[in-house]
Amino acid sequence: MANSKSAIKRARQSSVKEQRNTAQVSKMRSLIKDFRNAVETGEGDVNELFAKASKQIDRTAGKGLIHANKAARNKSTLANLMNK
Repeated sequence: MANSKSAIKRARQSSVKEQRNTAQVSKMRSLIKDFRNAVETGEGDVNELFAKASKQIDRTAGKGLIHANKAARNKSTLANLMNK
């Protein structure tokens, strides 16, 4: 456990950042799942769901939570699903 005041603060900040980052990645995955379900079932506005998912993918890549190539690969896969 951290002993100094600054180390305690740093541990607290790291915990908060970890929770925030985990929430961003989780939201991205949820939006991707929602889009895939809409494409499979044919229910919902596919264009709107694609826009939301791609925006969240860009946001997580911009924060460095996922690699830029993974973001591009995910967006490309979703675009191919939408165009079928």
